[in-house]
Amino acid sequence: MNGFGKLFRISIFGESHGLGVGIVIDGCPAGLPLVADDFTKDFSRRRSGSKGTTPRQEPDLPEIMSGVFNDHTTGAPLMIHFKNTNTRSRDYSLLRDIPRPGHADFVALKKFGGYGDNRGGGHFSGRLTLGLVAAGVVAKKLLSPVVVESRILEVGGNPNIEEAVEKAMEQKDSIGGIIECRAFPMPVGLGEPFFDSAESVISHMILSIPAIKGIEFGSGFHAAKMKGSEHNDRLVSTDGKTATNNAGGINGGITNGNDLVFRVPVKPTSSIHQKQNTIHMATGEMTDLEIEGRHDTCIALRMPVIIEAATAIVLADLMMQAGLVPRIWAKKE
Repeated sequence: MNGFGKLFRISIFGESHGLGVGIVIDGCPAGLPLVADDFTKDFSRRRSGSKGTTPRQEPDLPEIMSGVFNDHTTGAPLMIHFKNTNTRSRDYSLLRDIPRPGHADFVALKKFGGYGDNRGGGHFSGRLTLGLVAAGVVAKKLLSPVVVESRILEVGGNPNIEEAVEKAMEQKDSIGGIIECRAFPMPVGLGEPFFDSAESVISHMILSIPAIKGIEFGSGFHAAKMKGSEHNDRLVSTDGKTATNNAGGINGGITNGNDLVFRVPVKPTSSIHQKQNTIHMATGEMTDLEIEGRHDTCIALRMPVIIEAATAIVLADLMMQAGLVPRIWAKKE
């Protein structure tokens, strides 16, 4: 469904070209300082406009509808809403009959019987990640002193990001990328064995983000080529620190005190400016599709802050379950 979490629980809502998008956060402790300016830095990192991103510009002004009073959270559900102000729905008029290859257009049509909002991808749009980033801002405040950081390792298989993006734009194509996320200093003991392991819960959240196609922790898939003597992380102190971090900070589904490290691949944007051959749903005939609209050449460029937010949301929930985040954030004077 559209909710995630146990104690720090989020519900996401909205469509790309609807009235707006947003997030509801239930379980945020009372007393956490929170004002609109707190969102500015992370929103600017997600915002489009730079080379290789969509030219669609939205102000992304957070309307805190509930859960905050006198610049502090109240303990009630926190609702944050963002108006959509710059939509061009006519660009998507053909896509109900001619689904984009690689996009959710076809499955959305079949699952919802044609009642879904297909404008701009509707509820499947990356526009909804704005709500995740907003929840991530709150979660990062709760996590302090734990820091969550993400960075782009490569796009289109090239570590020279500017060069790769420029080439893709010249070809009127799109490219993906690889993002690495790291959280530190991490407490020992977050997560439960098996179904609520730290990897399981993080993976659930991360793979819910549009365009993410996989995840690996620590040495990841390379571990299959290593020997146990190479992969085993040797303990060097009684607090759990290890000489290497092939485990990515997790053993047996439980955080071990070392840095949490994982990487994710971001697929190329489905909407490209090349002519593509696909099927016309009404006629059953093959047809050419030329997509109009405003789309990212490389959505990975805007992804690091989204990955950070999603990770922070999970860690906040796990830390609350472990009793490491108080129900009352600060005593009122």
